[in-house]
Amino acid sequence: MPQPSPSVAADHLATLAAGRWFAGLPAELAQALTAMAHVRTLQQGQALFLRGDPPCGLYAVVRGAIDISGVGGSGPQPRAALLTRLEPPAWFGEIAVFDHAPRTHDAHAAEAGTAVLQVPHAPLRAWLQDHPAHWHALGLLLADKLRTAFVALEELALLPAPQRLARRLVLMAEGYGQWAGEGRSRRLLALSQEQLALMLALSRQTTNQLLRDLQSRGLLRMHRGGIEILDLPGLRAACA
Repeated sequence: MPQPSPSVAADHLATLAAGRWFAGLPAELAQALTAMAHVRTLQQGQALFLRGDPPCGLYAVVRGAIDISGVGGSGPQPRAALLTRLEPPAWFGEIAVFDHAPRTHDAHAAEAGTAVLQVPHAPLRAWLQDHPAHWHALGLLLADKLRTAFVALEELALLPAPQRLARRLVLMAEGYGQWAGEGRSRRLLALSQEQLALMLALSRQTTNQLLRDLQSRGLLRMHRGGIEILDLPGLRAACA
């Protein structure tokens, strides 16, 4: 595993090292990223960046969560979509590192005290210009996101709502496959029914009915503003 720069606090280094992508980086790149990074702390609902903003760097969530969302349509009530919720140790923002184009979506803090590491855009691109072999690692991060996006599109088109909902809960509980090592999972999901409905393009009423069914089967327990996973293997079986 790479030995990062001591410029980032030890607790953040431990969080980064728990991530599959960062844990697999060449030592030179891991050290460069942590040397360039600085910590940004956000309050709940505060924007990290918005659609159309200029590229501002690469980010890693080290505490709390970041919601990636978009708004579409015209009129007084445009439609909103919550695409994903990123939790530690997720990295994001790599698209703009490649194409130097404006941000494609909004990013807001989902919780009070959310903290991210920001690797600024210009220094990162300058370093990669001098060390071009390390673009490959950024490419792997981008490819992983693309793979996840294609799977999500397929599920939206083909899976019935109950399976889509169970599948999304499993993915979130397993950290979207971003953790290093095997067998890790998250028991508590800090996600409201309304937010889950926005993720899945379902009504809140339908989402509530589906969650109540899973709760009646002993697979999860609903809480105010969150969902507790009680039986992850059973929830995986409900995806089929």
